[in-house]
Amino acid sequence: MSSGMKYFKSIPFVLALALMLGSCEKQENKIFFEGGTEPALTASKSAVALSPTTESGEAIRFNWTNPDYQFTTGVSSQDVNYTLELDTLGGNFKSGAKSSQSISRDLSKSFTGLELNSLLGNTMLLQFGRQYTIEARVISSLAGNVVPLTSNKVSFTATPYAPPPKVPVPDAGTLWVTGDAFASSWSNPLGAPYDVNQKFTKVSNTVYELVVQMVGGGNYKMIQEQGNWGTQYHMVNGGTWEGGSLEKKDADPAFQGAPTAGTYKITVNFQTGTFRVVKQ
Repeated sequence: MSSGMKYFKSIPFVLALALMLGSCEKQENKIFFEGGTEPALTASKSAVALSPTTESGEAIRFNWTNPDYQFTTGVSSQDVNYTLELDTLGGNFKSGAKSSQSISRDLSKSFTGLELNSLLGNTMLLQFGRQYTIEARVISSLAGNVVPLTSNKVSFTATPYAPPPKVPVPDAGTLWVTGDAFASSWSNPLGAPYDVNQKFTKVSNTVYELVVQMVGGGNYKMIQEQGNWGTQYHMVNGGTWEGGSLEKKDADPAFQGAPTAGTYKITVNFQTGTFRVVKQ
């Protein structure tokens, strides 16, 4: 066979190979993030005067700019989420006092005097009657916390005062535990010696403490009046035997007893509406 014949026979093979390779190359239109601008945060005041007489008025307002997330297809049409963070000066938004609030789409957040005082005192647990310098910043992000952008910091001073407790304190200043987490079982009223060794000590107007023997397992309620279930306190859903939130209500769930027998200290803070149990 001549070399010319071999050449012409090879043409269909070359064309087929070219078509096959061409079919393997997919055209993909990829979208790339091109950037955004950190939100610019401002505060309406640098000093906030908190007082029971001005609780309903606006204490402070934060405003920030849109970060304008840009993609190769243009400005993002996704909703932007914001997180407003507050912390004490020097905490660098890492301290135990830090507060974080999620805000969807809005470019501002306003606090009344009541809201800000409650945030500082009951959430951030700052000392009442002491002036603090509070720093604030905003972090923007797209869905799934994608491409977060952090604003500048702004600061303001404020002195929180004692707000009403989150949970009403015992009317007569007395508080007991009863239930099968203790030797008393569910007695109400409590007989001797349980009326004494299962009674809390009033540490302050809003804090009560009790060191008591638990039998291991079981449940309990807190009563403020012997023989009366109607003014009891019970655990709020989500708590554990080690702690959580409580409310004044004749309802379930009960508090969970410690899993093992021993001596435990129960601390109830009506100001914050929380309880804590620690093995001694």
